[in-house]
Amino acid sequence: MAKKRSGGGLTGTQQAAKFLGVSVLAGAVLAGIALPAAGALGLAAKGTVEGFDEIPANLKTPPLSQRTTILDNKGGTIAQVYSRDRTVVPLADISPYMQKAIVAIEDGRFYEHGAIDLKGVLRAMNKNATSGGVAQGASTLTQQYVKNVFVEEAGDDPDKVAEATQQTIGRKVKELKYAIQVEEELGKKKILENYLNITFFGQQAYGIEAAAKRYFSKSAKDLTLDESAMLAGIVQSPSRYDPVNDAQEAKKRRNTVLQRMADMKDISQAEADKAKEVPIKLSVSKPKNGCITAVDGAGFFCDYVREVFLSDPVFGKTKEERAKLWNQGGLTVQTTLDPQSQKATQASIKEHVYQKDSVATAVTLVQPGSGKILAMGQSKPYGFGDNETQINFSVNRQMGGSNFGFPVGSTFKPFLAAAAIEGGKPPTQQYPSPYEMDYPASVQTCSGKPWVNDTKNPAHLENENESESGPYALKDAMAKSVNTYFVQMLGDIGMCPVSQMTDKLNVRQGNGDKLPMLPSALTLGSTGISPLTMASAYAAFANRGTYCSPIAIESIKKPDGSAVPVPKSSCSQAMSQTTADSINTLLRGVVDSGTGTEAGLKDRDNAGKTGTTDARKNAWFVGYTSNLSAAVWVGSPSQRVEMNNITIGGQFQEQVYGGQVPGPIWRDAMTGALQGQDSAPFVRVDIPDGGQKAADPVAGTAGTAGTNNDKSKNKGKHKPKPGGDNKPPNRGGQSGESPFPGISFPPGVIGGDGGGWPQ
Repeated sequence: MAKKRSGGGLTGTQQAAKFLGVSVLAGAVLAGIALPAAGALGLAAKGTVEGFDEIPANLKTPPLSQRTTILDNKGGTIAQVYSRDRTVVPLADISPYMQKAIVAIEDGRFYEHGAIDLKGVLRAMNKNATSGGVAQGASTLTQQYVKNVFVEEAGDDPDKVAEATQQTIGRKVKELKYAIQVEEELGKKKILENYLNITFFGQQAYGIEAAAKRYFSKSAKDLTLDESAMLAGIVQSPSRYDPVNDAQEAKKRRNTVLQRMADMKDISQAEADKAKEVPIKLSVSKPKNGCITAVDGAGFFCDYVREVFLSDPVFGKTKEERAKLWNQGGLTVQTTLDPQSQKATQASIKEHVYQKDSVATAVTLVQPGSGKILAMGQSKPYGFGDNETQINFSVNRQMGGSNFGFPVGSTFKPFLAAAAIEGGKPPTQQYPSPYEMDYPASVQTCSGKPWVNDTKNPAHLENENESESGPYALKDAMAKSVNTYFVQMLGDIGMCPVSQMTDKLNVRQGNGDKLPMLPSALTLGSTGISPLTMASAYAAFANRGTYCSPIAIESIKKPDGSAVPVPKSSCSQAMSQTTADSINTLLRGVVDSGTGTEAGLKDRDNAGKTGTTDARKNAWFVGYTSNLSAAVWVGSPSQRVEMNNITIGGQFQEQVYGGQVPGPIWRDAMTGALQGQDSAPFVRVDIPDGGQKAADPVAGTAGTAGTNNDKSKNKGKHKPKPGGDNKPPNRGGQSGESPFPGISFPPGVIGGDGGGWPQ
């Protein structure tokens, strides 16, 4: 507490209080007359005002920040997010006890004075002067409301908040002038309503409705006398009178409010005495803010919605504008998330991959023809604890995903096949496809300068099993995922058609870059790509060649019910219908008799492709029906775990294949998501088997685990080699790592140190 100076003079605080009293009188009686110069008190110019008239005439009242509710496509709540937890309610929906309690304790003469309570100012000045400090304030409810408006306008900027609450003559005078304006324009009841909706009640609750929900789990209109008195008492010091942490102090303060109400004749003394005997009875609802509270594992989808909002110019020209709109909240965001699909996805994830496992899975479901994201989940939950993460493995880095995405392996091969067929190659195309071979001596690029293989240390690859030796036609090569077939196809058509096809399908690396013009990237999926990107691209096959960009938001409404424009899916023809129908026919063979038989659905047309990368650090299954596309990735987010002799979801796996672990996850998620729905059959293309060589019935197939053979038979010379159904280089997904961790390449290919070209 401030003390008197020696000699009996007034302290700086007392001088300011005296000056303020004179200023108030001058402002009230001679509204608009300039106040005395601040310099007369020896105050610095900063933080003061030179004249009353120089203050802008109108108080700019920002919209009150409120909770934003994120809904699924059926109207169910996914999560509520807010900068400040507040629900604005009219005065009619606030208990009369609450209205009387706040007036009694904060401004007993509220209905008698104007914007400024002159009697209160003089009384406070006298009290403060005799006490040697500031023992009593004189702010009316109107002035407090104006101060709260300043704080609300400051948002979460600590410097602006400090400026809005600093104890300076300048800020106080500004507050006084606006209080006069507010009184003239709004009237007492509206001021009281606004005050009760804006003020802070502690425990992250702004406004009386949020406070009633927080402390008593009820609406403001249902507050009793003792509850109202307790909440009114909190306002002066939310930390000191917090009933959650100090019920005794809160009770003393509540009883002070009750007695004040009795003194004001708002209630009888008997009512006050009875209410004072009531113990503090709380029914606390914990704050539920943010995507961490999302239901059915939809935290990552919720976070994706937020990222879309903050990054899309539809919601504001600048990042600051978009952030301001999001933080103000009060929005109702209806999304594309389908609760049935989301529940099925999470159930499948929990069944097949445990949270504590050394590897993770991410699953994304997209609707062909609309681009709507229907489900998004992963085995490492959204959070900050052990085996939790805030990295969304399903999306690109700029949307909260991993730095690079994850190498997709042989799930890339359908893009190459689509480019070849679109360019005129028949779906019966054959290539010699030996068990092993060097990459072509040169492969054409879009620049006209070909990629050239190193003659001294050439890039080399081989198939999964020695029995896989051609010739093969495309149908069987796709079903068995024959590496050498597709590398020969790339050498035949060049890399540019493939690059052009992936551009049309918006297939980019996880960091947002275009795919590199390298044979491994445009054949065997060596670069990192996100599950959302893969699911959306495959959806174009299901949609007969039309690609639709993914969307997550259906509609947004402001608190007043007006609509906010939302981004729409952009659809374009990426390939001819005949090409898409050909790919659908080819990929049906993968799930019917190829590497993806463990993933296949038995009750409807479906198609898909497996993928397994070098050292088995990533395994994929991407597939679709005519009305749903899904991508499943399983692997180590850090790209450090090789999935050999590993237990995943309680099941020991000697070697993980794309069809073996991701495949069943895809099957179960799709089965649950499509339950009760029909899927139109694919338009099939007659593709003869051709003259390819039949596979050794004992040997197994590329990337297969128990499909055409018992896994235990993969012994001796036919034992699968590390790398699954293909062996591209790996790209990491964690900050600070090399994009090609632990990978070496032939000199001059990607700048590696030679040797070990992925097979």
